[in-house]
Amino acid sequence: MSYRNILIVKLSAIGDCIHALPVASALKACYPEARITWIVEKPAYDLLTNNPNIDEIIIFDKAQCKTPGGFFSYVPGLVSTLRKHRFDLVLDLQGLFKSAVIAYLSGAPKRLVYCNAREFSDKISQKVCGPNSAGHVVDRYLDVVRAVGCHITEPEFTVTITEKEAVLTQAIAKQAGLDITKPYVVLIPGTNWPNKCWPPGHFAQLAEKLFEKQIIPVFVGTHADKTAMDEIIANMTIPPVDLTGKTTLKQLAYILKNAKTVVAGDTGPMHLAAAVNTPVIALFGPTASLRNGPYGDNHQVLTVSHACQGCWKRKCPQAIDCMAEIAPAAVFQAVRNFLKV
Repeated sequence: MSYRNILIVKLSAIGDCIHALPVASALKACYPEARITWIVEKPAYDLLTNNPNIDEIIIFDKAQCKTPGGFFSYVPGLVSTLRKHRFDLVLDLQGLFKSAVIAYLSGAPKRLVYCNAREFSDKISQKVCGPNSAGHVVDRYLDVVRAVGCHITEPEFTVTITEKEAVLTQAIAKQAGLDITKPYVVLIPGTNWPNKCWPPGHFAQLAEKLFEKQIIPVFVGTHADKTAMDEIIANMTIPPVDLTGKTTLKQLAYILKNAKTVVAGDTGPMHLAAAVNTPVIALFGPTASLRNGPYGDNHQVLTVSHACQGCWKRKCPQAIDCMAEIAPAAVFQAVRNFLKV
């Protein structure tokens, strides 16, 4: 069966949307004449722009749906937007109630969701249980594409950085004190769970060791990471290049793409680094790298040794900062191995 209008439902978060990028490229390769639309929330929108595999992007305005009145005033317009596309296939890659409602409202006769779907989303869409149900989330998403008859080769992460975005990023980097043509390592302190974060003091030690080897440490993150960044700077004798809160997602992608390597916990920007093919040293504690680690073979994962590693708890019931166990010296050695210094 051939499909003409396909909707991808992957609303958030940044890392999850990055993991879903190969779905768009695989669908476009399999059905080159199909029109592919992606519905996404505003924070991840920038990732999808200028992607040759995505014909249209619909922004789901989550803020409009926070109250019953807002929801009922927003939904009719959303339904109208969805129905005019006459979708014949929806891939619900979110697998939650909200995404299931969107899939249903689209009016598409065929709706698929992966078999780990929650919040009754599997009652609205057909479950797909592929061969990678215990594997990486990227491969799980691609199992859904396989279910519609597509042959998958090497996953393709398409992040399109325009010349205009590159030039602007170079100017932002220069203003922050970074010559993008010189070797630098990107350090990412922030994650969306506090217990996934490597301690600020450890990042400070690592940055100092990089300076000793004449390697420039560059910190990136969102405005929410400024408190951790202030603590890092307070523990350093030489101020690092600090781009925290100064870049868009595409600008961040350009910074990551030109880095020698990236050090980060389980966070969206870490997955963005892997997507643009930059080697990643990933630091894992409460989450599992088998499912959520950097995708590909040119990365290294350093994992805590606690028996409860990969517990998937946002707060440790034993009040252990397990990430502190990963020593700065071990991470520095991993960086040296990548850079051969």
